[in-house]
Amino acid sequence: MSKMLYNDQIMERDNNINIEDRAYQFGDGVYEVIGVYDGTPLMMDEHMERLERSARELRLNLPLPVSEIKNNLEKLVDVNELEEGIIYMQVSRGIASREHAFPEPGTQAVTIAYTREETRQSDLEDKGGTAVLTEDIRWLRCDIKTLNLLPNVMAKQKAVENNSVEAILHRGDIVTEASASNVFIVKNGELYTHPADNYILNGITRKSIIQLCNELNIKVNEQTYTVDELLSADEVFISATKQDIIPILKVDDQMIGDGKPGKITHKILKSFRSLYQKEIRNKA
Repeated sequence: MSKMLYNDQIMERDNNINIEDRAYQFGDGVYEVIGVYDGTPLMMDEHMERLERSARELRLNLPLPVSEIKNNLEKLVDVNELEEGIIYMQVSRGIASREHAFPEPGTQAVTIAYTREETRQSDLEDKGGTAVLTEDIRWLRCDIKTLNLLPNVMAKQKAVENNSVEAILHRGDIVTEASASNVFIVKNGELYTHPADNYILNGITRKSIIQLCNELNIKVNEQTYTVDELLSADEVFISATKQDIIPILKVDDQMIGDGKPGKITHKILKSFRSLYQKEIRNKA
């Protein structure tokens, strides 16, 4: 994993990055995390589409067409010989003197990317984990995948300190998502998840789950639900890139359902695993 992508060049990771890059001084940029399975980046087109949207919402001009970015990322996976793990990539507004306003026209956006080995969490997906609740203190454009993640960091740390896999966020009484994943609940055989508005990031795995549920004839309700409804749900699970689908067996001190991974969660997980295995075969 010694190589990284810097703009359109693959180079050694120990090269210096300019301290006046707006990513470091303002978090002025966007990012994506792409799962790699058996050497194949999963749902790359969907990630590139979201990257393009995030950049557009921040009025940030990508330095290259997304097709070229995609090709560069695939080359990076190959040169690092990554079989299982992630690609992390970010695009900042560029290098400029530290002023809050956008830099002068002509400042070039900066792309960096690297790969990291990461094994699948199959055991956690099969057996489930626990979560904690915490107030959602993020800004009001959570639909943009920006570099500004300090509230998410604080929430995840709370989960770690409580030996939990995730921190589930709520604004007042309404559950939004989690520190680094989307949240689904199951009630009476139907799924509920917060609508894809400005309060959540519309996860790539989340979108795949909704599509899979349509094929499995499982009704999905994209509507808000309360903390009490979360705690009284029959099943709860989270979804994210490379985490895939993890059943949540307990939230704070409240057991969910019978405290075991639910049948609907298991059915969706099985279908999702078949989905990425099919994509791997198609790209082989």
